[in-house]
Amino acid sequence: MKKIILLIVLGYSIAGLAQSKLDRADQYFDEFKFEKAITLYNDLASEDRKTSIHVIQRLADAHFNMSEYQNAKDWYMKLHAMQGQNVGESNIIKLVQCLKASMEPQKADQLLKDFYSSDQDRLNMILAQKEQLESLKEENPKFEIKKLDFNSKKSDFAPAMFNDMLVFASARDTLRSSGKIYPWNNQPYLDVYLTNPNVADYVPEKFLDNMDSDFHDSNVAFAPGSQTVYFTRNYIKKNKLNANNDGLSNMQILKGSIYQNKLIEVTSLSFNSKDYSCGHPAISSDGKFLYFTSNMPGGYGHSDIYVVEIGMEGDAISPPKNLGKQINTKGREMFPFVDGDTLYFASDGHYGLGGLDVFGSTILSENKFDLPSNLGEPINGNMDDFSLIYNAKKDLGFFASNRFGGAGDDDIYQINKAKPVDCLVYSGYVLNKNTGDPIPLSKIELYDGATGFVSALQTDGNGYFNITLPCNKENKLVFSKPRFTKEEVSIITGENPQEPSEENMIYLTPFESLVVKEGDVEKIKVNPIYFEYDKSDITPRAEIELEKVLYAMREFPGIKIKIESHTDSRGSDQYNFKLSDDRAKSTMRYLISKGIDHGRIVSADGYGEYRLKNRCSNGVKCSEQEHLLNRRSDFIIVEKNENMENVQR
Repeated sequence: MKKIILLIVLGYSIAGLAQSKLDRADQYFDEFKFEKAITLYNDLASEDRKTSIHVIQRLADAHFNMSEYQNAKDWYMKLHAMQGQNVGESNIIKLVQCLKASMEPQKADQLLKDFYSSDQDRLNMILAQKEQLESLKEENPKFEIKKLDFNSKKSDFAPAMFNDMLVFASARDTLRSSGKIYPWNNQPYLDVYLTNPNVADYVPEKFLDNMDSDFHDSNVAFAPGSQTVYFTRNYIKKNKLNANNDGLSNMQILKGSIYQNKLIEVTSLSFNSKDYSCGHPAISSDGKFLYFTSNMPGGYGHSDIYVVEIGMEGDAISPPKNLGKQINTKGREMFPFVDGDTLYFASDGHYGLGGLDVFGSTILSENKFDLPSNLGEPINGNMDDFSLIYNAKKDLGFFASNRFGGAGDDDIYQINKAKPVDCLVYSGYVLNKNTGDPIPLSKIELYDGATGFVSALQTDGNGYFNITLPCNKENKLVFSKPRFTKEEVSIITGENPQEPSEENMIYLTPFESLVVKEGDVEKIKVNPIYFEYDKSDITPRAEIELEKVLYAMREFPGIKIKIESHTDSRGSDQYNFKLSDDRAKSTMRYLISKGIDHGRIVSADGYGEYRLKNRCSNGVKCSEQEHLLNRRSDFIIVEKNENMENVQR
């Protein structure tokens, strides 16, 4: 439906004798009756061994105008095969859009590079826009879109905000008693409707009591701070289409005022002409300029965007000025909209994803614009996306698209700024707890409290890390390194970004600091474990030392131990043996009660006074300190995994 802006044929018949099939096909094409034209052109193509370039061109254009891009692609490919680089820039642009709509972007890119190989400036612009679009794919989407309930099975597009309501153009239930149908798409002519996008069951109603005509009324724009309205309509005289000398009724931009829900003081803007179309009015944020689409002579392509200065009364006070080749191309530039210093518009001539795409360009001055940037997904796709309006301050906008999954021909979608995905930059250093030295290439694992593992990274050579945490999550960071303990940090993020959290110091304890070696034997490092005289119960003092054993075994689940308990030589040998064995078994039971798997304690045995560490055997006079050296419990490591990699607890 977006193509209605250009012209309307009145349906005059060609005078004279019986027409040939080609004449009838051409007449249908010129009257925008593309379905009928396609039928006849297909007949001609099947009848002739060598189909003429004229018929191939018309079949390609007819399918393209019907947004049947896959069918159009086949015919444009035939043209390109027959004519090569002489096929013309307009056909190349259309073929590129058809290839992208058919999910063949690589072939489309190569076609562009080949065609513009001799136009370095144009090629550089395309490559810059391609790079910008590809960079968007590496970022989180900036917008969220949703389909609106008021869309109909026919065409709905050209949204505009009117206070808190939404005005839009639609072909829904606009069929008059006279039975007028727009031949381009076999839908009724357009009227302007009003709805509340925030109320799901709000039934759209006609905008203003007296605005609609028997033909197209669409594309409304409102002057800021006034009741002045601009809109697009056919040239009409006495409720009939008013044609130019070629039998065509072009489009014009009208201006009126709203009074008591009626349109009054309607006038045609001075730059309108029956010889070309003007439409898609858009007013700058300061109300001083009117942007619009036109196919007036002297443009760059099929349709271009122009601007005029408007005076206090809302009339044009300067001649139309083409926005230039930074904005306009050989293709279609349409549906301008201005928010602040940004010009949004739809184009199939700039590098995009397929069909019409929405672009944004910063207005640098009245005559200068920044390189148009594709808005990317989800606003743009491989079909037609157009007529965008957006208010950056409210983070709210609307646009139209004929993408798959809609309710009808064209549908209106709402745009909101995407909720933040990343909320907190968390950075710092992983350090050796004993020495304070950095631990390079430490492993960092990110876990979502609800779904589990998310991602992993490493610290750099200086032990530095920098990780971005998602919003509205219970994040768990696990820091580890082989032969070091593991450290966990829990961070809960909200819905909105937070200030970066920097200089966080994460300390890991080396395994070597938890053990002591005696020859080839490796033991968990503990101080003497004290028991009450003649008892094997675990005392509070003993628990303090056993926490060291628990810590080592919890941090390094791959190790297995055996427990050996010893006494000094005082007392009988048999008594000391039993006492030490009871203490070893009591120690084992304590560790198991604290969560250590039974299988990780290979044995727990007492040796009494049979393995003294000094000369203090039976009958030898020794100090208490010397006897203390023999009263010991050893936690000997008998097995460990090769890299001492601690595992997720």
